Amino acid sequence: MQNSILRITEAKYWRLMKTKKNKNEDKPKNRVRKPQKSSIRNTDGGASKQKTDKDAHDTIKLIRLNKYIADAGICSRREADKLIEKGDIHVNGKVVTQVGTKVNPGDIVKYNGKILRGEKLRYLLLNKPKGFLVTSDDPQDRRTVMNLVEKACDERIYSVGRLDRNTTGLLLFTNDGELTTRLTHPKHGVRKLYHVVLDKPLLKNDLLRIMEGIELEDGIIKPDKINWVTDEMDKRHVGIELHSGRNRIVRRIFEHLHYEVIRLDRVIFAGLTKKDLPRGKWRFLEDKEINILKMI
Repeated sequence: MQNSILRITEAKYWRLMKTKKNKNEDKPKNRVRKPQKSSIRNTDGGASKQKTDKDAHDTIKLIRLNKYIADAGICSRREADKLIEKGDIHVNGKVVTQVGTKVNPGDIVKYNGKILRGEKLRYLLLNKPKGFLVTSDDPQDRRTVMNLVEKACDERIYSVGRLDRNTTGLLLFTNDGELTTRLTHPKHGVRKLYHVVLDKPLLKNDLLRIMEGIELEDGIIKPDKINWVTDEMDKRHVGIELHSGRNRIVRRIFEHLHYEVIRLDRVIFAGLTKKDLPRGKWRFLEDKEINILKMI
């Protein structure tokens, strides 16, 4: 630190001397005073180093351990703090239990004996086609959504939530564990809008019943909005918006009232739309879209 102050002091001195010299160009050179030695002592015993080990260490950007864990796609920061407190995290071979600990990018961080990598965060939106499973691996070797995005990036990404095999539409992928937890937790009320095509027109009485809430085997479900799709004359086309993440919830709502869902397409997810995104294609999110998601 003292070396740094010394360099700043000397630099300031020479700027002043340069100004003074310009003002006194007509004066004899032998009258220019030599710079005085700085009164700041060099505590390294006179050894002159351009950059000490401490200076080099200070330039390394330390990362909070919980963020490092979350960036590796393991979990959210809050859940990472719990892992740290439990003693499940090792840094450079030692157990770390202090929440708030910071690590260097080069430190070896392990969880369950596995080295974690602080990866670049990726956010990818897929317009899922019909017939693809939402899973990272299928024992029966059926087609999965990972086949569609496997060449998108080097980082390992995961889907945020699920769509069943025959449901089409928007599916978000990321390695941001904290954002995934936020978007899938019911309390945040993430908006999901579906376009449903039924085997027969939806009766007004049934639409009102759904709007008021219906009792399913796992509890009452009440959508945020439901109505016929105005662009379609056929009342088999229904738009339903809800924030529940229950398994097959949209299909089960209509099956409860003896309708069969012929087609189910998720057209909006957390404010993201399918605009300019053909079926089976993907794109990376823009920075402004990522920022909006993180504000949820």
